[in-house]
Amino acid sequence: MPGIVTLGESMAVLCSPRPGPLRHAPHLDLSIGGAESNVAIGVRRLGHPSAWIGRVGADEFGALVLERLRAEQIDVRAALVDPDAPTGLLIKEQRTPDVTRVQYYRTGSAGSRLCPADVDAAADVIADADVLHLTGITPLLSRSAAEAVTHAVKLAVAADIPISLDVNHRAALGGAAELRERLTPLLPHLSHLFGSEEELLLLADTTDEPSAVSRLSGPELVIKRGARGASVHPADGRPALHCPAVPVRALDPVGAGDAFVAGYLTALLEGGPIETRLHLACLTGAFAVTVPNDWSGQPTRAELTLLDAEAGTTLR
Repeated sequence: MPGIVTLGESMAVLCSPRPGPLRHAPHLDLSIGGAESNVAIGVRRLGHPSAWIGRVGADEFGALVLERLRAEQIDVRAALVDPDAPTGLLIKEQRTPDVTRVQYYRTGSAGSRLCPADVDAAADVIADADVLHLTGITPLLSRSAAEAVTHAVKLAVAADIPISLDVNHRAALGGAAELRERLTPLLPHLSHLFGSEEELLLLADTTDEPSAVSRLSGPELVIKRGARGASVHPADGRPALHCPAVPVRALDPVGAGDAFVAGYLTALLEGGPIETRLHLACLTGAFAVTVPNDWSGQPTRAELTLLDAEAGTTLR
């Protein structure tokens, strides 16, 4: 039975293997990516069941997405193969050692055609969830995808299932006004809301964090601060808690936020207090940036102590 159920778009990912202009790359590495499926993988690697709901095309990229998710033991029985639209594509260019550029080719993709009927077909998967996890990406993909997210929230509310949402704003999909239009109606139903400082200011339509915290009150508010760690504003009004980042040598920041959410939700599933959730989230987020891939650096339970080892350590 899935502990975490996620809903959204997973895509094929092409990534340049070394810094420099993409046009000079001798070859591209092929993988998959998607904020929601990244979270599902992270939770599953830490020992809890995960399911992903979404659409892929009837193409090799779609087959790759489903194959990789099954290999990570993600429940994809509610995933649909769309014969009339392609799987979305993400291209990642490491332009300099410290700057990564990402381009999306997802207009008209299978994932953007997600609709309420797809959610109805997955109703039994949602009903089995301990947590339904969503992002602000999916409602901006299309009107039907936004309706699918709203319908999933209604099913989860009816079944008394906690709902978490990571703002995960993608400016290429829509601006601040559209983001607020799609996400604001969902806020009263959330148990947990994740976002960076900038994303939460954007969603709250304000320029200072105290005002944003006040306007977004209701769910537990988790603020991702990157190299400065993370903070949580408890839903019951208790003082905020902060956890510093785990120091690592960062290779690729893409996917770190998803790994952070996976760690936080894992500790939530295990009944851990906020301090434990925050610590595990910062730890799993740190693991993610050590590998140039959206999700493959996420740790298993047995690997959680590896970042404590001294540089140059060889384990035999």
